[in-house]
Formats: sequence, C-alpha cells, structure tokens
Amino acid sequence: MMPIPATSTDSAAIPQTLLDAYALLAWRAMLTEVNLSPKPGLVDRINCGAHKDMALEDFHRSALAIQGWLPRFIEYGASCAQLPSDDVLKGLRPLGMACEADMFRATAGVNTHKGSIFSLGLLCAAIGRLHQQHSPITPVNICSTAATFCRGLTERELRQNNQQLTAGQRLYQQLELTGARGEAEAGYPLVIRHALPHYRALLAQGRDPELALLDTLLLLISMNGDTNVASRGGAEGLRWIQQQATTLLRQGGIRSPADLEHLHRFRSAVHCTQPQPWRQRRLADRHLVFSTNFAS
Repeated sequence: MMPIPATSTDSAAIPQTLLDAYALLAWRAMLTEVNLSPKPGLVDRINCGAHKDMALEDFHRSALAIQGWLPRFIEYGASCAQLPSDDVLKGLRPLGMACEADMFRATAGVNTHKGSIFSLGLLCAAIGRLHQQHSPITPVNICSTAATFCRGLTERELRQNNQQLTAGQRLYQQLELTGARGEAEAGYPLVIRHALPHYRALLAQGRDPELALLDTLLLLISMNGDTNVASRGGAEGLRWIQQQATTLLRQGGIRSPADLEHLHRFRSAVHCTQPQPWRQRRLADRHLVFSTNFAS
C-alpha cells in the first residue's frame, strides 16, 4: 500500500471555515453534474444513459465517499506551496488513489468518479497552493496552477511506445487525443475560454441557471475530444456526437423548458448510435466548480 502524504493540520494555514467552504463547493459540483437532466449518454435523474452498470444512487454514494478527501487535497496543496510545482503531482497521486479506493468501496467496484477525482484533486490542491501563496483564487489562477502540476504529463504517459498500449496511448497515437491529462496540462482551456464565458453570458441574459448549464454542456460536447467516445465509436463516433451538439446550438440551444425535448431526442440517438458509455463528466465537473462560485 502506498504511503499517503501527510497534510497540514495547522488551522492557521487555511481557516477551517474556508477549507470546508471550498471542499463543499467541489462536492456540490459533483452532485449538480450528476443531477443535471437530461444529459445525452450520461447518468442523470431520469435514467442511466448508456451506463448499464451504474445508477444515480451510485454517484451519490460515490460523491459522499469522496467528500472527505476534498479538504485533504486542499491541505496538501497548501502544505507543499513552497515546493516546485513539478513535484506536487508525485505527492498528490497517493491521496488520489486512496480516494479512489474509498469510491470503489462505496460503489461495490463501479467507477463513477475516477476522472473527477483526478481533476478535482488537482483543482483543490491548486486552491490550497494559491491560498498559501496569498494569490487571488480565481478560475484562471486555479487552472493555470493545476497545469503547472501536470507539466510533461502527456509526454511521459501518452507518448511511450509500450508493447501493450493503454487506451489513452492508443488514442493519442491514432487520433492525437490527449484526454484528461492533456486538458489538465493545458489549464482546462475548454472550461476557461469557452464554457465559463458561455455560461456567464447566458446568466447575464436572464437564462434559467439549470437550462444554462445544459446549454453549456452542449457546448462542451461540441468541442471536447472525448476519449471515451473515441475509444468506443472511433473518430466517426466522436465527430457524430460533436456535430449533433453543434447542430442543437446553432438551432438556438436550450433556451426554455420546451427545448428540453431536443435533448431527449439527442439522448435517444446517442443510446442507439453509441450503446457503450461515454463521459463528459470530467469537464462538466470542472465547469461546475467555477460556474457555481465564480459566475458573477
């Protein structure tokens, strides 16, 4: 069993109320994402999408198991704030793996939030580092700090020529998709440059927050090179998903409850065309961390 890095217990480092507040925001992002409905191909309040091995309750149990780890990610980021950023990920991994183990125990072995643990762990650690360095805690700063933790990650883990290629390595070599690693290393540009400004603009127009989130999810689907889609449907399947979302956005997106019927039809088409599960969950979680706290 890998040793878990010690985290600071000095309440002077990060006030407990602030630590709890940031951790609560990340936890609520996970719950908001899974409860958001309807979501094409994903588990939501209505059904399990393309996922036959999991249900909404699994995600709720998983989020509850992960909740206690979120403050530890923040504390870890604060405790190593003076270390070179390149050294942070090495110590963060054991925490993430221990968090994953709790997730799997809570869900009887179902992978509900593994990708979210990776990204939320990075973002929470970035918050802790920024706080300790007395730097403004903004979406741009959080994501750019998380990116420094991941410098060289794509090169190290995806460009290796192993005899037995992982799914991520194969997709990188065939389609140049970098997945969660690449998005983190780049500082989550889809969230910072596209999703968050899009969501803020919709709110400024008076759009209902939940409808605005669904519209923003369409934007993410239209732009994201989702490796789960590509691994199951290939480049054609990925293009189809993106084109469907783009078409809906060009038709006006999700402006009113009446437009939800378009999402229901999209979800049915995804189920028929992409019978295997796919995930936009990682990016949706990242967006929700910021949209629910930095939207104004």
